[in-house]
Amino acid sequence: MTRFELRVPVDAPAARTWAALTDWERQGEWMLGTRVRVTAGDGASTGSELTAFTGIGPLGFTDTMRITAWEPPLRCAVDHTGRLVRGTGEFLVLPRGARSELVWAEDVALPLNLAFAPGVKLSLLRFARFAREYPA
Repeated sequence: MTRFELRVPVDAPAARTWAALTDWERQGEWMLGTRVRVTAGDGASTGSELTAFTGIGPLGFTDTMRITAWEPPLRCAVDHTGRLVRGTGEFLVLPRGARSELVWAEDVALPLNLAFAPGVKLSLLRFARFAREYPA
């Protein structure tokens, strides 16, 4: 398992940051090359399942996840349940007054870990812009 943790300041309050982060169907607007869909449950509760495809065209990989903690507007934790991506992930939204900070932490077994973190960092910078403009 490899652990990584990335942080990005967001010029939006915690509630808006949370809403933007957990709008799973729109995650592809800021996460590089990724499309997410809810495959079981409502996507907003423990036990819900998500499927993310990351790649270009048909080339890529699928990451399946089960939500193991749902604590709006502060914390969502997942278990990665797929064949390729295994481990846990956690998304924390830290209130900072009128602003917030997003923390993305993963403990995963994933081939090419070195290429994964830089892509997530760039995506989080894109997320900060997305959340700032997300409808209140």
